[in-house]
Formats: sequence, C-alpha cells, structure tokens
Amino acid sequence: MAVTAQASGTQTATVTTEHQLADVNATGVFTLHVDTVNMVAGDVLELRVYQMVLTLGTSRVIAFGAFYGAQLTDDLIKASTPIGNELTDATSLRFSLKQTFGTGRAFPWKVLRYN
Repeated sequence: MAVTAQASGTQTATVTTEHQLADVNATGVFTLHVDTVNMVAGDVLELRVYQMVLTLGTSRVIAFGAFYGAQLTDDLIKASTPIGNELTDATSLRFSLKQTFGTGRAFPWKVLRYN
C-alpha cells in the first residue's frame, strides 16, 4: 500500500475559529495527523473530519477529538482513524482544526492518502 501526502502545512490557530485544513475530492483512504507539541496548560484543541455520504450531499462530522492542556511527550501527534472516500465532490472529506481556549498556537499537520 502506497502512502502519499494529500496536503500539509502549519496552521496558527485563531482562538474560536474553525480552520479548514484540507478538502479532499479524491478517492482513497485518508487520515489527519496533527502535532500538538506547542500546547500548554489552558489550551483546548478540537479536530474534526467531515464526510459527505452521497454525491451533492452535505458534509457532516464523522470524527471528532478534543485535547486539553499540555500533551504527554509520548502522545504529541494526534491521528484520526482512517476514513474511506469514493466521492469526488469538492468537500467529500474535510479536515479542520479549532482551538477554543488558550493562546493561539502553531500546529503542524498533514493529511495522508493510502492507495
């Protein structure tokens, strides 16, 4: 199975703003990976994956995770469960990041595609 980077970058969070990291309009299996090394006590981070069930449908949350405060050294990278996608609509899959409390932090991230 080949693994490729579908999208990547670093998102500096604006607190209370949901940042759209990547929209996927390709078939395959995808995962979101976010490095939380910069989080400190008082920070809260939410990660979401949205999926469209049928062509021309509405993207809805299929995976959600919330993370609080400084993260353990052995658990800094958060990864979503693999999400399969067969649609090619513009927002068939959407990956987002939202910091709800604390000071806006920089979060390196990537979306991987498994073929």
